[in-house]
Amino acid sequence: MGSLERFPEIYEYIRPVLDIGVLAFILYKMYGLIVKTQSLQIIKFGFTVLTAYVIALILNLSMLLWLLHLLAPGVLIGFAIVFQPELRKIIFKLGQTQWFKFRRRTKHAYIDSVLIAAEMLSKQKRGMLAVFTRKTSLKDIMDTGTYLNADLTSSLLVTIFGHDTPLHDGAAVIQDGKITAAGCFLPLSEQYDIRKTFGTRHRAALGVSEETDAVVLIVSEESGAISLAYDSHLHYDLTMEQLTATLENLLEITSSSADREEAA
Repeated sequence: MGSLERFPEIYEYIRPVLDIGVLAFILYKMYGLIVKTQSLQIIKFGFTVLTAYVIALILNLSMLLWLLHLLAPGVLIGFAIVFQPELRKIIFKLGQTQWFKFRRRTKHAYIDSVLIAAEMLSKQKRGMLAVFTRKTSLKDIMDTGTYLNADLTSSLLVTIFGHDTPLHDGAAVIQDGKITAAGCFLPLSEQYDIRKTFGTRHRAALGVSEETDAVVLIVSEESGAISLAYDSHLHYDLTMEQLTATLENLLEITSSSADREEAA
């Protein structure tokens, strides 16, 4: 009973640390979400307005304070209108993230299967889009294609993308060692500084990486280059070593060969 009676006293000591820790964790997650959705301009805008208000408050600039108070409702409305795409992406990610889902650990063989297929298609100059799901649900995207729920193999991926089948123009969604759906349509990127040489596949891969936390592997039909899109960035023409290391890191799998299965 002594420990229980002293708990309120002990809690008073740890409460400030817990308070700061929880707040720091929330701010860290919010910052990561903003960075991944390319919304740093929101922070810059808010910081500029806050700085102007603090300066006016410190220097007691009554006219400027009156003007800021007067314009505050309009600024908030204008903020929501101007930054609507960025705010929509943040809300979209928050709404679709499955916070309490315990996903099964991705096996290295799944990466091997996709990379083998990508290498074969690259040599044939055949395009490919493979979307690895992480925490964000991709059900809306999968609904645009054909559900397969098929075992992930390199031969099946080559069959889908290596021939002019009805599914080869869309993306294949990969989840838990399955090709969940194929022929899926992805949202196109809203970024304006994309290379003009990039085609629809690269813009679509970048688009879904802007709205979700998915990792997308792209094989260029024109050059055969193999690229990755994730966290709103496109990493073009990577080597097999770079592809393997990046996918191992993003999908949180080991690089040891102990868990490898027959890829094909």
